[in-house]
Amino acid sequence: MKKLYRYITKSFIGTFVLTFFIVVFIWVMQFVWLYVDDLVGKGLELKIIAELLFYTSITAIPMSLPLALLLALLMCFGNLGEHYELVAMKASGISMWRAMRPLFSFALVLSVLAFFISNSLIPIATLKWRTLLTDIQRQKLAFNIKEGVFYKDIENYVIFVDKKGKDGSHIYGVKIYDHSDHNGCSKIITADSGMMSMSPNQRNIIFTLYNGHNYTDLVADNSRENRPFERMSFKQEQLKFSLASFDMTRSSEDMYKSYQQMMNIRQLSTALDSLEVRYDSKQQAFTEGFARRWANYNSQRTSDLPLHTATDTCTRLRWPLIDNYEGETRSALLGLAIGSAQNAKDNVAFNKLDLGTQTENIHKHKKEWHKKFTLSIACLIFFFIGAPLGSIIRKGGLGLPVVVSVLFFVVYYIISTIGERMAVFGDLNMFVGVWLSSIVLAPVGLFLTFKATTDAALFDGDSWKKFFQKLFKKKRTGEVNTP
Repeated sequence: MKKLYRYITKSFIGTFVLTFFIVVFIWVMQFVWLYVDDLVGKGLELKIIAELLFYTSITAIPMSLPLALLLALLMCFGNLGEHYELVAMKASGISMWRAMRPLFSFALVLSVLAFFISNSLIPIATLKWRTLLTDIQRQKLAFNIKEGVFYKDIENYVIFVDKKGKDGSHIYGVKIYDHSDHNGCSKIITADSGMMSMSPNQRNIIFTLYNGHNYTDLVADNSRENRPFERMSFKQEQLKFSLASFDMTRSSEDMYKSYQQMMNIRQLSTALDSLEVRYDSKQQAFTEGFARRWANYNSQRTSDLPLHTATDTCTRLRWPLIDNYEGETRSALLGLAIGSAQNAKDNVAFNKLDLGTQTENIHKHKKEWHKKFTLSIACLIFFFIGAPLGSIIRKGGLGLPVVVSVLFFVVYYIISTIGERMAVFGDLNMFVGVWLSSIVLAPVGLFLTFKATTDAALFDGDSWKKFFQKLFKKKRTGEVNTP
């Protein structure tokens, strides 16, 4: 048995590792395709890009691990069934469950590992990925002046180049507008031609200009009157512009630490307690304040104003003040009453929106708390789907197993997404919403495991045909015997 277990485990491990890295690579390429506009043309160091892709690959584990496990199990047991090795094991008295036992132990260990990944590793990687991506998105594009376009990415300067040479360094028809004195465009530099080059430390861009003029407005005491004008000509002039503004600045990770995706179970539990206390306090304060204002209004209405006994009781209770006034005073009082009612309505609407936002935030934290466990359970569920289904379909390779595994994973992903969104918006119980995909697929896994361990012909057309023929035959017999 040890040799058999070793053989099955060896056949599975290689396939699992390969498929896992392939799936992670696909998810990372999807990320690159989605954010390619934020990465290209900014002169990012290879180290920064590698760091971003590393954190992205870690955040892809919750999506890649179940799919890789399912695909590897389908391929492993499909190959065993295709080469009649499962038949030989069953003929030797080894049941399907005993053949699945070593990989079931592996799935259990993987489930425990998946929990620690979800709880400890994913929040840290998500925090670093989100912070780094935000810094990259804020990063300016690399220095690149285009022909006939005003270039404004260098602070306090606007540069215009009429034409560039084929080498990209020679420039013609140059105009540089200097705003460094923060007094408007008081200095303009023009040149017939020039050349751009980088400083040895790559920290500055150097413009060497030929045959040009410097135009300067001389303004004294910030006066806009009597402005003398100065013009200087030059054969050659060199300007140096700092590229410090193009360096990527790393933001503090504290700005995203309060997001629920960046928290572990302990932090989520603490945050949930705080959010629920805040919600209850807000709701209680609004209820008590509204009741207090209504009580004050009733006391003022009944104690401060005389009631006319001849007036209808309902009218007296609703309009004790208005009945005592006429004309403009009555209109003014009505306007005040309408204004008070509108303020009360706006107050209710604002508090309703605020409480709704807090409720949604609480639901998001609860969803993330439950999701710390869903990956572990998903690994077990996909084990009970992949292993028996592979032995039933008896097809190895990357053909049918890939199609079947992707189909199951798409169903799992769609159900998960729909259930989680419904739970966040309060349309479904949180536990049911987050665990809906597991609730749906768990019976499927148990059914397939039962069929595989009992040698049931699940995909045999003749057996299904006989089953339905017997079913309809019994139904017709019952109809005939009915008096």
